[in-house]
Amino acid sequence: MSHILRAMALTATLAAPLVALPQIAAAQEGSPFQVVLRINDGVITRYEMEQRKLFLKLLRVPGDPEAEALKGLTQDRLATAEAKRFGLRLTREQLNAGMEEFAARAQLTADQFVEALAQAGVSMETFRDFVGNGLLWRELVRGRYVGTFSITETEIDRAIVSATVNTAMQLLLSEIILPVQGDPEAQHELARQLRRDISTEDGFAAAARRYSASPSAGRGGRLDWTPTSELPPQIVELVLALGPGQVSEPVTLPSAVAVFQLRDVVEDKTASAPLVQVEYAEFLLANTPDVQARAAALHNRVDTCKDLYEEARGLPESQLKVETRTVPELPADVALQLAQLDPGEYSTAITRGGARVFLMLCARGPKLETAIDRAAIREQLVSRRLTLLAEAYLEELRSEAIIVTP
Repeated sequence: MSHILRAMALTATLAAPLVALPQIAAAQEGSPFQVVLRINDGVITRYEMEQRKLFLKLLRVPGDPEAEALKGLTQDRLATAEAKRFGLRLTREQLNAGMEEFAARAQLTADQFVEALAQAGVSMETFRDFVGNGLLWRELVRGRYVGTFSITETEIDRAIVSATVNTAMQLLLSEIILPVQGDPEAQHELARQLRRDISTEDGFAAAARRYSASPSAGRGGRLDWTPTSELPPQIVELVLALGPGQVSEPVTLPSAVAVFQLRDVVEDKTASAPLVQVEYAEFLLANTPDVQARAAALHNRVDTCKDLYEEARGLPESQLKVETRTVPELPADVALQLAQLDPGEYSTAITRGGARVFLMLCARGPKLETAIDRAAIREQLVSRRLTLLAEAYLEELRSEAIIVTP
């Protein structure tokens, strides 16, 4: 169950606006049908709130679950009325396809996904409506705005240049890595608390020494200057929005939750900032008490990643994996560790499936002859523009609505 929920968390990308749930009159206080909010002619019930909260927790959506649930359900009601005004409805085929696509992100069928949710207390109707909301909202926004703007070749060129120029920076970060075993909510809440409470570098360092599972904990979580080209793009985007000394929102990593403090940032004017490509090896070790000593001994026996093939002779094929990827393609936890290594160095900070990962950096360099897909960049720019327009659209609906708390 835990690996299913981790997969769900990493693939939760649908927005949460828009299929109506039945309007049920308020019952007595404490009833599942108690009305918590009235929006025009519709209501949100306590049952819907609890279901949405639980669903968002399983998806590890950042923020306060109750506030996010109320926000999403409010958007449901506003946009459902708007869809009705335009006569917009989803077909059964569209809804089924959307549910299958969403479940496939967790490498499950829709039926398997529904079964996993049921084990956690989330109804099929909650999942169905959540997916339907995203599909219907997307149709509404595209119907209103597609054709009202165009993406020029100049904008595409600017996006390409920005993608390379933005990597020509150096970040000075501190990290706190909170390992997740079982229910991740406790670590998410701890991460949110740390973000609220920490206001100084010394405070962050003290928290890192106390809570962090990263090798940097002994240094107060402090990392060396790191080029942004060597960090996961989602983390770069997050920390570049911070001011020096500020702490990031919690970041979900495989089997961990992280927060970062930005200590400084400088532009690297000497860097050409090509797309960075890394070759790395993952060698699985039994996670026994002496694992660190065995990792050090292994490192003493090998000079390069190629030497690991001899170490893996006679072992299952899954024991050793050597891959070459660009940094944006790396899992976030792997990218974070590799960013701190030089070729030939290793880390044992990552655990996977009960095993300790001996992670070794083989080589790092620019990816040459990188093909640029202008059509894909155009679609990304269209999507960003529609996202901004959608926010304005919802704000317009909200300003015109009658919203009352009973």
